[in-house]
Amino acid sequence: MDMLNNLLSIVTTSIFIENILLANFLGMCSFLAVSKKVETANGLGLAVIFVLIITGPMNWVINSYLLQPGALEWAGEQFREIDLSFLTFICFIATIAALVQFVEMLLEKVSPALYNALGIFLPLIAVNCAILGGSLFMVERQYTFIETIFYCLGSGIGWWLAIIAMAAIREKLEYADMPKGLEGLGITMITTGLMAMGFMCFAGINLKKEDDGSQKEKSAAVAVESEGQLASLSAAEGGR
Repeated sequence: MDMLNNLLSIVTTSIFIENILLANFLGMCSFLAVSKKVETANGLGLAVIFVLIITGPMNWVINSYLLQPGALEWAGEQFREIDLSFLTFICFIATIAALVQFVEMLLEKVSPALYNALGIFLPLIAVNCAILGGSLFMVERQYTFIETIFYCLGSGIGWWLAIIAMAAIREKLEYADMPKGLEGLGITMITTGLMAMGFMCFAGINLKKEDDGSQKEKSAAVAVESEGQLASLSAAEGGR
């Protein structure tokens, strides 16, 4: 049960609280370029989810069994001290580029209309910093394999949700009366900032369940702090 709660917490946090686009501002180039129509934005968002779910776990395996210090111990005791972590960026980018090429060929066969609509931006998923960021965050936060899958799923959904919302807003803004200087990219950047501020409302939510010991320690710390404040106030009043 604790494992399930942890995974649900990771997914929810990556979608709303730490949205990879609106909180970390990763993947902004594709976000601004392809968010003019909901249909195109939906296609790219689903492609990003698909690529993230595949590349994240694959990069976890590469990092855990090839790159990090001691990862090559399975190949023999003589390889225990080898550290290939300096190849992290190169290996991650190569993995992402190969899988994006696979997605591109798949879309060309399955949905030519969506393939033509995405145009040059589909190959740009290979250099979409949101995809690489998902893998790097996975390493930094030391997620397990299962946690990595759920984190990449949540990050992809968060990116998809943001670009869908922006596309819907931009379609409505086409009929809005606004100053010439704000048309196009200007109002888009302002809207993105407002969306990011809206998602900041989730920042105070803590989904991690704490054990009784931690809760008691926090309660004791709060009680001591309150007593200290009362003592300071009493001393100040006595001095008067």
